Amino acid sequence: MMNEPPGSELSPSSAPAEPAEPDVTQMRLLPWSTPDDRPCFLITDGAGGPVSDLADGIEEMQLGIGEELLRYARAMHADPKVPDREFRFLSRRLAEALGDALRVARN
Repeated sequence: MMNEPPGSELSPSSAPAEPAEPDVTQMRLLPWSTPDDRPCFLITDGAGGPVSDLADGIEEMQLGIGEELLRYARAMHADPKVPDREFRFLSRRLAEALGDALRVARN
């Protein structure tokens, strides 16, 4: 081993590691807004955390509400006796649910 170049005594497992990727920060649109209806963002490294977990839970709840409203809408369309005011009420709720879903889907 006297004639080997310097560094050859290192095994492949003890070779220097590749430099780590730099931390990448992301901005996540949260599923709620400020009191004056401006968007709220979370600056994150993508690793999660309590605010991110809360946002995930709220987004799941919003999607669940949308699915439930869709079931109601389909049932109402099958019943010719449903009053117009109930369709208007459902229409407003569906518009809210669609707005929530699109807000999340776009970002």
